[in-house]
Amino acid sequence: MGQDFRKVNETTLHEGFVVTYNQATFEGPQGEILERDVVRHPGAVAVVALDKGEVILVNQYRPALETVTLEIPAGKLDIDGEKRVDAARRELNEETGLDSQDFTLLSEFHNSAGFTDELTSIYLAKNLVPTEAKAVSVEEEYLTVTRVSFEKALRFVTDGEITDAKTVIGLLATKLMFDS
Repeated sequence: MGQDFRKVNETTLHEGFVVTYNQATFEGPQGEILERDVVRHPGAVAVVALDKGEVILVNQYRPALETVTLEIPAGKLDIDGEKRVDAARRELNEETGLDSQDFTLLSEFHNSAGFTDELTSIYLAKNLVPTEAKAVSVEEEYLTVTRVSFEKALRFVTDGEITDAKTVIGLLATKLMFDS
């Protein structure tokens, strides 16, 4: 069921800094025509970085929300050919000044399947070592790094202080991994 849909056409309406905004036409199982807005995104990575029972979080300004959010280190896939795990390591370095050789894929999810193809891969990083932070964006220049106990981070999810989807998913996936 659902496999009888097919794309008939897709036209680019706007190419932005990160995403491409397209209009697509699909045909349903009985010939129905569906017009949809589709946002093409290169994908993203995120890192749950654990160090001695603490999780490393960043306070970062998010222009779309016009506020600072508390979240796990993350970023888009913006280097051609870069493997997802390498991008996760790069983002951890850039945002926190920490490095690791110990990455485990926790989860992958489509951020909002109703309109975008963005896929985020979340990694668990352990055995962290200090390195030099290398901010590459204005937001990264002003972010601050926060260490909180893993349990406190989970409470931030349940009390609504953390609302960022990748952070919620990453923390809960980590909890499930350790509870198994």
